[in-house]
Amino acid sequence: MMIAPRFTRRQFVLATGAGALLPARAEASPFREITWDDLIPPGVPYAEIIGEGEMDEQNDTWNPIYDQNATKLNTELDGVAVKLPGYIIPLDTGVTGVTTFVLVPYVGACIHVPPPPPNQLVFVTTEAPWPSDSLWDAIWVYGRLSARPRSTEIAEIGYHLVAENIEIYEW
Repeated sequence: MMIAPRFTRRQFVLATGAGALLPARAEASPFREITWDDLIPPGVPYAEIIGEGEMDEQNDTWNPIYDQNATKLNTELDGVAVKLPGYIIPLDTGVTGVTTFVLVPYVGACIHVPPPPPNQLVFVTTEAPWPSDSLWDAIWVYGRLSARPRSTEIAEIGYHLVAENIEIYEW
């Protein structure tokens, strides 16, 4: 016959109190946090996605010429729910805010400087408009990423993302 161990009230309180101090199991986010480097296919160095360029004298702008590495996409991310930081270049703006935009890795990309390579641009659509007065803020965009090239009046874009959530990027 086996005798169960007996605990005093003090031992019981101390044991349960110690359990309360242990960190709760963190819930895993359904979104994988990625960086802009993750959009470049594995094995392709960033230095190899930007080719030569040429000056458009008439419009006083620099037109980059990207090599084939600039259009290569990381297909391992196709269909993955991601969280990506960046800046907004608005395409469709309504009364309530921006519903279609290009997510870019740095402020001013595509506006004052030549656009980044296609594998460094994300075309974003959202049903919940982003306020027009917050266009210069760094943001997080959450959604399912598609490795699907698209051509716009601003640039050639390598990825598409339907935003489920957009929030200010906290430093």
